[in-house]
Amino acid sequence: MSVLEVEQRGDSLRIRVRVKPKAAKSRILGVKEGGLEVAVAAPPVDGEANSELIRTLARGLGCGKSAIEIVTGAGSRSKLVAIAGLTLAELLAKLDQSGN
Repeated sequence: MSVLEVEQRGDSLRIRVRVKPKAAKSRILGVKEGGLEVAVAAPPVDGEANSELIRTLARGLGCGKSAIEIVTGAGSRSKLVAIAGLTLAELLAKLDQSGN
């Protein structure tokens, strides 16, 4: 099992995310190679996959969509995502609760 690499930056946490678009169901798959793998049902067209990624993370982490921002990689499957309002302990606990 891989360990999630998290960077604290101000009041937000930054994590690497690997997106798998056009999945049957949007869900957080787990940690792989230090980053979070997330399947999204949306295609990578016109920002649809990015919007679905934000919705999926917000639902899985129990925070608002406005607390999540794609910092880099908007046009790529590999992204750096900032999550505001969660501590590291809260983030890890929420991922554990969702089976990751």
